Amino acid sequence: MAQGRTAPFSRFEWMIAWRYIRAKRAEGGVSVMTWISLIGITLAVFALIATLSVRAGFRAEFVDTILGANAHVEVHYSNQMTEHGQLDDLIRDYDVLAQDLRAIDGITRAAPLVRGQVMGNFRNANGAVDLYGITLDDLMAIPRIASPENARGDIARFNEGIAIGSGLAIELGLVVGDRIKIISPNGVRTAFGTSPRVNTYEVVYIFTAGRYDIDRIRAYLPLAEAQNFFNRDGAVDQIELMVEDPDAVNDLVPEIVMIGGPRVIPWTWRDRSGAFLRALTIEDNVMFVIMSILVLIASMNIISGLIMLVKNKGRDIGILRTMGLSEGSILRIFFICGAGIGTLGTLLGVLLGCLFVINIDPIFSLVNWLGGGGVWDPSIRGIYNLPAKLQMSDVISATTLSLGLSWIITIFPARRAARMNPVEALRYE
Repeated sequence: MAQGRTAPFSRFEWMIAWRYIRAKRAEGGVSVMTWISLIGITLAVFALIATLSVRAGFRAEFVDTILGANAHVEVHYSNQMTEHGQLDDLIRDYDVLAQDLRAIDGITRAAPLVRGQVMGNFRNANGAVDLYGITLDDLMAIPRIASPENARGDIARFNEGIAIGSGLAIELGLVVGDRIKIISPNGVRTAFGTSPRVNTYEVVYIFTAGRYDIDRIRAYLPLAEAQNFFNRDGAVDQIELMVEDPDAVNDLVPEIVMIGGPRVIPWTWRDRSGAFLRALTIEDNVMFVIMSILVLIASMNIISGLIMLVKNKGRDIGILRTMGLSEGSILRIFFICGAGIGTLGTLLGVLLGCLFVINIDPIFSLVNWLGGGGVWDPSIRGIYNLPAKLQMSDVISATTLSLGLSWIITIFPARRAARMNPVEALRYE
């Protein structure tokens, strides 16, 4: 065989590389390093995919609960001075304004709302309540409220009482059919000061929206009842808008302002949660960099294994070179050894990572059971379960990173083997 005429990645090159990877028992050090490299790459890719999937799950879950239980756009009026010298930001022409806003292309719902912070009481238990006044039809259009993860009672009876979050129900010890006392400090003004406003309502519906902070304090009253309770006769505090494409909500803001008039102040879900989402994006990028370093460290084991392999196979390299193999053939043989370990480890890591994400619920349940329960605190994390979302882009990113690093670093010890002088390699053999 003429030197330099060998076809790249010929069959014999794969055969020799495979024999080297299956190091003999007498060369156990090489075999151990091969296993260490393989396991290291596998665990690093597995950790990278699991981390990226959990981060994607967090983002998707938070955005879904934000969009599923809150307005995409809140429309408020700016303050203006009344004839009595008081500031007023109430929306009194809310029916007309809601109808005009509903006509905008891309807006699916415009719901007038009354909103206030009150105290809820049942027997000896008290709790803060974020109270919304809304019509039944508009309440039925809120996905996380009308079709929640869990619900008790009958939402069709909403006009007969009050709907509350499951966290609030647990804190106050309420069940469907109980009567909750709602107390507002801003009540009737008398000669002796302001008298708190108190009323009781039957709990007809208990929902679990999926966000701890929502379920913990939120409650809904019929709009007319809320207007009466908060002294909003013929007025509302805001108009809640839902749009077809929440990601493009900012494109609708100019038209909302144009139709609503100079007093309209739109507040989008991105305005409300944008800082949090940006923090998640930064955290995602930082986590990817950190996990990439882990993959790099695991890939460095391949260099150690290949250097040991080149040292142990110096005599073989010398013989192969004297037989006519080119530097390119030697380089490709050892490249196949290192790249093969990296590729197999990557594939195993992708498989384990995908299986972990797909079965994360039973795995987390096992971890929670082994930890004696309470491993996941929704009051801190805001959601009830550890979410994970397997995305093809994350799998591709992890695979590309691992293969790229393992293949690139393999070139350096492979080049060292290819440039080995056959005379020096055989001198002491």
